[in-house]
Amino acid sequence: MFSGIIEELGEVKGLFRQRGLSCLEVKAGISVEGVRIGDSIAVNGVCLTITKISDSSLFFDVMPETLKITNLGQLKYKDKVNLERALKVGDRISGHFVSGHIDCCGVIKRKGIRAENLVFDIVIPGKFMQNIVLKGSVAIDGISLTVASKKSNEFSVFVIPHTLKNTTLGFKGPSSKVNIELDMLLKR
Repeated sequence: MFSGIIEELGEVKGLFRQRGLSCLEVKAGISVEGVRIGDSIAVNGVCLTITKISDSSLFFDVMPETLKITNLGQLKYKDKVNLERALKVGDRISGHFVSGHIDCCGVIKRKGIRAENLVFDIVIPGKFMQNIVLKGSVAIDGISLTVASKKSNEFSVFVIPHTLKNTTLGFKGPSSKVNIELDMLLKR
């Protein structure tokens, strides 16, 4: 279980593709602290299990289905990824409950200024729109955000400068593929 509050940006050291399981290596800082093999880390919002820890790198086995249905399959050397360690009982929940189980991928349609604030317009498959609720929560690449508007198969979120600077959203623009996890408390 996660909160959608990104702890740091990690850097992809490699995605070693294999038939059964691929191996993802991510260079991290604080995300290495206090974790052990078998712990869960959200990588771009995807719950992955640590299989190896080496110096400042975390290693994860990734199933072919995960590479197919998330944006992890597009990762390249030196790409930045959002990292969040699993919650501990008693921690504050600053975002919302995030499981790390991605519902679908969306595509950023527009990134621009609306009402003097930065907004991202994201298109998702229409069947998921029933779970997008105005002023409800959504996790985009693991980032807990609030839905500002919605229409047909598109919704918008406003992003504050701190979030833009400290997450992968600063590197994303139109046509970028993002992982979407719908708010588990609002799912029908």
